[in-house]
Amino acid sequence: MTLRISSNFDSGAIEVLSIASPGDIRLKLRADQGIGGEAAFRQWFHFRLHGAAGQDVRMVFDNAAAAAYPDGWPGYRCVASYDRRHWFRIATTRYEDGRLIVEHRPERNSIYYAYFEPYSHERHLDLLGRVEMSPFASVSNLGATVEGRDLDLVTVGRPAPGKRPVWIIARQHPGESMAEWFVEGLLERLLDGADPVARRIREKAVLYIVPNMNPDGAIRGNLRTNAAGANLNREWRDPSAERSPEVLLVRRAMEASGVELFLDIHGDEALPYVFFSTAEEVPGFSDEQRARQARFVEAFLAASPDFQTEHGYAVGRFQDELLTLASKWVAHRFGCVSLTLEMPFKDNANLPDGIAGWSGERSMRLGAAMLGPILQHLAG
Repeated sequence: MTLRISSNFDSGAIEVLSIASPGDIRLKLRADQGIGGEAAFRQWFHFRLHGAAGQDVRMVFDNAAAAAYPDGWPGYRCVASYDRRHWFRIATTRYEDGRLIVEHRPERNSIYYAYFEPYSHERHLDLLGRVEMSPFASVSNLGATVEGRDLDLVTVGRPAPGKRPVWIIARQHPGESMAEWFVEGLLERLLDGADPVARRIREKAVLYIVPNMNPDGAIRGNLRTNAAGANLNREWRDPSAERSPEVLLVRRAMEASGVELFLDIHGDEALPYVFFSTAEEVPGFSDEQRARQARFVEAFLAASPDFQTEHGYAVGRFQDELLTLASKWVAHRFGCVSLTLEMPFKDNANLPDGIAGWSGERSMRLGAAMLGPILQHLAG
């Protein structure tokens, strides 16, 4: 049977250097793609291998050291699936001499390998369909992306006097697919008519949720950029219709609704933990914001053992670009609790899972757990 690697599908990305035999496959991480050419990010991969059932496969990513975050490789394990629904980790994944090496014996002729469990555009549309059928929510269109795709907004609850606006966005960086898994888990619980926490939240707030800020980049198989080559989480200070319409559209909607709580959902390549990037460094950050932020963090610690506060980003990490980031700009503009949530690409070192590592399912459970802190914040 002919050995073949393909990636011409939703979120597919890889370059094949040579495929002499199952035991001698050489690959190259593909740079983010846009209408103007390549962007200076590479790390995401997602491809199908066909024709190697029962054979020892050795795949070498020759340019792994040139990835956007080479610190993400030590301790990393590739994910794989036969049916694109159930994903597992390849234990024999290692990083040495600047190369990522994946060794595996697939049981079937068709198998998919990826950097993390993908979240497809079809699943995105199915999620919106379920939301649209809920009596508690609606789906609207904020406008078009660079390539003309819909930028979808889910609104949970109906605006009314005294109701507080909560904004949650996900997947500004399209390769961070765990972010949309998180949103799916959050929405499933939030739209559950029998869940008392969800019901009380809907009574107190209107939630504006963007499940995928970067559908162009997601479909293209990009790690961090949209179709114009923009890193959306560096566009918030001065977005443009040409380069970052996705940010511009969401900012306009925020200005119309106001923001009382903001969460930006991400994944981190290197750190094997769930953590917040907080807003203390934002100019004008008040004592009241600090106290409310601390209460929210403590509430999330109580809600999920997957979350921790010991490990995270060092102070001063973002420097001059601080207010180009979504959660920092929102904290500055609206004076509200505004946080970036990071989940691991690897595993949660505090609660490791040898089979799945950090996964779509665990991201969904974390999303569901977020309702507790949201309710406590609204009650404060």
